[in-house]
Amino acid sequence: MVILPAIDLKGGKCVRLRQGRADDVTVYGDDPAQQARDWAEQGGRELHVVDLDGAFDGEPRHADVIRRIIEAFGGPVEVGGGIRTAAALRAVIEAGAARAILGSAALEDPEFLTKAVELYGDRIAVGIDARDGFVQTKGWVETTSVKATDLASAVAKIGVGTIIYTDTATDGMLGGPNLSQMASICDAAPTCQITASGGVSSPYDIANLKALERPNLRAAIVGKALYDGRTTLREMNIAAI
Repeated sequence: MVILPAIDLKGGKCVRLRQGRADDVTVYGDDPAQQARDWAEQGGRELHVVDLDGAFDGEPRHADVIRRIIEAFGGPVEVGGGIRTAAALRAVIEAGAARAILGSAALEDPEFLTKAVELYGDRIAVGIDARDGFVQTKGWVETTSVKATDLASAVAKIGVGTIIYTDTATDGMLGGPNLSQMASICDAAPTCQITASGGVSSPYDIANLKALERPNLRAAIVGKALYDGRTTLREMNIAAI
């Protein structure tokens, strides 16, 4: 399993939100590019970056910062947040992102998603954010009537290779991932590589994810637990072996 440390961007700074709430922000640093270097030096194999302002505003807001992060990290970086147009998608790809994450657009504009997969293949990932099993959009502000498992199955049929599933109720809460829902997502999209996000905060959580024995559960994203010093990237990498 691959562990991806997370960098969430708001106002040009590294932050973390509790349960995706824009009014519950903790700032962890003023230099996202330096944070990317730090994760690389600590053994990060891949990096997860989200433009939170982009997610809330509907269009990317941190293009220059993201480009610097990609250069500083030196390895594969996946980027999401507000990528809802062909121009925004192209900009992220041209900045060097290994994967561009489509979230709201994947649900609201399946034709756009289909064209994106045709153009960029495995460099397109879909981020599915859900609470109580139902998809949330626009930076987790709106909860839809669409089941996360149904959306996972639909994007798999389109040809998406990677799904990043975030359980928003557990995100930033340090209480462990929603294991039953994670298993359901893996089962709904067996042709996709699944990344777990939300609540992953200790080597114990990694052991529990591995114990699901889902061969397509490829990776896990860790944020707040690393920034708060509750665990280290080295400890998480060892647990993931």
